[in-house]
Amino acid sequence: MIRLVFTILFGALLIIAGINHFISPEFYDKLIPDYLPKLPVNYSVGILEIILGIGVLIPRYRSYFAFGIVILMCLFLPVHIWDITRDNPAVGSHNAAMVRLSFQFVLIYWAWFISRK
Repeated sequence: MIRLVFTILFGALLIIAGINHFISPEFYDKLIPDYLPKLPVNYSVGILEIILGIGVLIPRYRSYFAFGIVILMCLFLPVHIWDITRDNPAVGSHNAAMVRLSFQFVLIYWAWFISRK
């Protein structure tokens, strides 16, 4: 039962985060390195988060989509580490950037927990 609650919460969180990429794309601009095209990357990540968030709610495919979330969150790690090293982190302060990086590990564990059968 607890796994189901965590799954629904995580799916909703990911769907909301994905939708936010379209509502407030400027929020993510600072997290996307300058050498990448900001809007296409932002929208692609938003679509991917929505798909993964919906997918994790489908019991038959839950473990696959949850593992996809683990991979996505691991791919985000370098961005959060890079943000900590910047003079002006995207999230405001170095402390906030450290909290965000730490939270990334929580998200990775959370998705891994959901992915187990």
